[in-house]
Amino acid sequence: MGVAGAICFFWAFATNACTTFCLADTGHVLVGKNYDWDIGDGYVVVNKRNVAKTAVADTNPVSWISRFGSVTFNQFGREMPLGGMNEAGLVVETMWLEDTEYPGIDSRRAIGNLQWIQYHLDCHASVEQVLESDSDIRIRPRAKAPVHYLVCDESGACAGVEFLEGSLVAHTGKDFPLRALTNSTYDQSMRFVRQLRGYGGVLAIPDDRSSLARFARAADRTKEFAAGDRDDNVKYAFDILKDVSAGYYTKWSIVYDVGARAAHFRTCENRKIRTIVFAGLDFSCAKPVKAADINARLSGDITGDLITYTPRRNRDLVESVFARIDFLADLPRGKWRENWEYPQTTECRE
Repeated sequence: MGVAGAICFFWAFATNACTTFCLADTGHVLVGKNYDWDIGDGYVVVNKRNVAKTAVADTNPVSWISRFGSVTFNQFGREMPLGGMNEAGLVVETMWLEDTEYPGIDSRRAIGNLQWIQYHLDCHASVEQVLESDSDIRIRPRAKAPVHYLVCDESGACAGVEFLEGSLVAHTGKDFPLRALTNSTYDQSMRFVRQLRGYGGVLAIPDDRSSLARFARAADRTKEFAAGDRDDNVKYAFDILKDVSAGYYTKWSIVYDVGARAAHFRTCENRKIRTIVFAGLDFSCAKPVKAADINARLSGDITGDLITYTPRRNRDLVESVFARIDFLADLPRGKWRENWEYPQTTECRE
């Protein structure tokens, strides 16, 4: 099993109840994400332009050079993000989806399901470009964690991207009227919503933590969004994340303000909102990679408080997280090493 594909979502339902949504109105675009799991360790990482990379894959791996810098949220090592935003305004986030079936081996180049996120943040600026790439790249079938993705861009375009019966299924435009995802397929979520008041049905929106209930509440709030000033927009997004929280299991709550190129986040261990502003970042690969411990005792704009992300920090993160997950702890240490050593295989081409 490729370790890059082994992420949080193997645990019980209550611990993988992630929620994402997009708010868009009069040029304001925000994407929200709750990351729900047992473990809240991680780093917010600044990824650089002009870095040559080759995916971790058994055969025919994808190779590329990053065009864009990005900010990502990482728990399983640098270059293996759970989500993030690039400097072009593309956001990619991920959630567990039990129905996922990745494509089989074919002539396309292969990549893991977490590196799929980094690849698109490195290379693409729009939802359209992400969807077009399916003709050239595929997620390797041995990526065991079944996930789907919310992809949004600066124009306000969004897509729910799922892999069902071995093929990419994208909901976008008019086929994506309620721009939220939880842990059910989009079609399942829409069938449920149509039973509710305000959507043609008679049932009230449920107030529980199930996937469909969280989808309904998040989607309903996206319909009500009317952009105000930036602070109000960000607050509104965090209010939605609070409404769909899984309680103790909500380890990270993230709001991407796409127009402002700013990532705001709070964690279970530090409830103060912290912000990283792209305008204050250096995306040159000639300079050291910067990052922040996601639970560091900071608040406000922390762009100037980022630390240098070393191989030692990456190893410590991977070892700490993997050791507390039964199905990863039992893997040979060489599989752990695959994640912590991967950044050393990349090369600055600036």
